[in-house]
Order: sequence, then structure tokens, then C-alpha cells
Amino acid sequence: MGHVRESRRGFLSRFSQAVIGAAAVVAATDAATADDDPPKKRRRSRRVTYPSRDSKFFSRAVKYDNTIYVSGVLGTDKHGRLENDFELQSMRAMLNLKEAIERSGSDIRNVLKCTCFLTQSLDFAKFNDVYAKFFPDAPPARSTVVVKELLKQGAKVEIDCICHA
Repeated sequence: MGHVRESRRGFLSRFSQAVIGAAAVVAATDAATADDDPPKKRRRSRRVTYPSRDSKFFSRAVKYDNTIYVSGVLGTDKHGRLENDFELQSMRAMLNLKEAIERSGSDIRNVLKCTCFLTQSLDFAKFNDVYAKFFPDAPPARSTVVVKELLKQGAKVEIDCICHA
């Protein structure tokens, strides 16, 4: 019984033909199972759901696909006035946040993440009391940051959020 030694060139030629044949079978199978239409890219939509009445430089809320991004809201009343009391400002800020979410077609129960800005760390416990009234069960993820001041003079709290539509 003799061993037949194949040349390197012969082996590579035979191996290349096998690979090309396998690729042709895969391509034919893919072509047979493919739809007539090429796959369509999912169109993403972005729209302002709550424009700012005070500034053309930002929107109060923007919806992108099924996610709503609400800009920071302060504890102002409908006329833009602030109460001096921290708890009243916090309550009003949460109500303003809730309004922005609802105008965007969602609900405060769909909030995924809040970022809260306070001007005094001593107000943290008071803020938690107000916050808990709006998120009594399974509150969203949250970051709370103490800042030196907010853009509106006299503002003590600002809140923004991301929520599911």
C-alpha cells in the first residue's frame, strides 16, 4: 500500500474549489429564503412634544422613538413666580415635571431616571418627602446634585427626567 503524496499546489486547488462550492450553496440558500424586498431601516422619529414659551434655545420635552426627555423644570407657578419656601418649590417643580410628561403623552409612572439639583444639601430630606409623594412605589433611578445656584434667581430646586412613552 503506497501513500500518495499530494503536492501543495494540488491540495490548495482542491481546497479552494471546496470552499467556493460551499459558498455557492450558502448564497443559493440565502437567496431562496430572502424576501423580495430589501430590509427596511426602522425610521426613528424625533419631535418636540412641549416647546418652551420662554426661549427658542431649548424645548421643555422631546420625544425620540419611545423615550421622552424632559428638560429641567423649576418650582415656578404659571406666571413664572417662585415661592420662597423650599417644600412649596419642590412640590411645584414635581407638578411641572408631571405636566411636561403628560403633555408628551406619557405618565409619571413611566419615569426611568430623574436628575435633581438642589441649592442646599440641608434640604435633601425635605426633597425626599415631596419626591416620595410622586413616586411612592418603585421610584425611578435618580441622581441628586447640590449646586451653588440655579439660573433663575431664588430657585432652590430643578428636576429633569427621562421616561418611556
